[in-house]
Amino acid sequence: MSQHNSIFFTPGPAALFPTVEDHYREAFRQNLGSISHRSSTFRKIYQHTVEQLRELLNIPTSHAILFTGSATEIWERVLMNTVEHESFHLVNGSFSKKFFEFSKELHKFANAFQKPFGEGFDASEITVPEYAELICCTANETSSGVQMRASEIHKLKKANKNKFVIVDMVSSAPYTNLDYSLVDSAMFSVQKAFGMPAGLGVWIANEAMLTKSEQIKKNEGIVGTYHSLPSLWENYLSYETPETPNVMAIYVLGKVAEDLNKIGIENIRKDTDKKASMLYDFAKKSDQFDIFVENESHRSATVVVLNCKDLAGELIDRLKNQTGMVVGAGYGKMKETQIRIANFPAVDVNQVQTLIDNLKK
Repeated sequence: MSQHNSIFFTPGPAALFPTVEDHYREAFRQNLGSISHRSSTFRKIYQHTVEQLRELLNIPTSHAILFTGSATEIWERVLMNTVEHESFHLVNGSFSKKFFEFSKELHKFANAFQKPFGEGFDASEITVPEYAELICCTANETSSGVQMRASEIHKLKKANKNKFVIVDMVSSAPYTNLDYSLVDSAMFSVQKAFGMPAGLGVWIANEAMLTKSEQIKKNEGIVGTYHSLPSLWENYLSYETPETPNVMAIYVLGKVAEDLNKIGIENIRKDTDKKASMLYDFAKKSDQFDIFVENESHRSATVVVLNCKDLAGELIDRLKNQTGMVVGAGYGKMKETQIRIANFPAVDVNQVQTLIDNLKK
């Protein structure tokens, strides 16, 4: 099969959303690669993208929507801008662990509540250290296929009202349904569930965080330069960015969000749940695969991780060469024993069914 006909079930970079190619063509047609980021054309693009994301993710106007190079960058920005001394991290996989390590590298006092790979968190078992300023949660741990339900994140904030809560929703937005009166900040990048090429991070942050950043700066702390929260925010107020950003990606993200809004976020969530059930039900009955995450309420709907009886690498190659379907390998040490199947809006029920039929063979 030619590469062009491949269907990607990889957890990121992932399958492109079906409309992405046309949106990029339109961006070229409009010469968006050459416009100034101080032009009214760009301001309209930024504004459109913000409006569509507000509708899709139910983000109130109390929260700014800011653009960075990646979600990984946002880990660094949020730590520099909102943590004067101490952060607290829920760590249960490779990505939440990196967020925790960033805090140490920035010379913050970083605390972590760690769980083994493949286990998740409930609010009732979490004790947040008294002096922690920021609670870092991962809505979906991409490496292990574990989710933290929005309701548990909300409970955590209710029990710690005087602390900031940031949610890394890189491989779950727009599926994760957050209540932004209980979440100070969230972040994602575009190459997972939004089905776009990589190169754009989206940071949602509220005014309390901005105030904290300004306070740290006043106390002679370092909050960063052009991508500090005050700098990003000041530019956002006129729908601009501090530096020349990835204009084409911001345009395409607005268009993809608009496409998703036409489908309807409730429909997308229902559809995601349905496809996840199909995959998990298949694994339960299969003698070749087992579900990695044992606790059902911690099982991710957007990244399904399965243990393989055979070598995962061989299975992935056979599947790709015979059917053109590409699934992800396990992360890190799990590379040869697991597969990861992304369940993002870009793949439909029929494609998931075809994948299951092929895995049965």
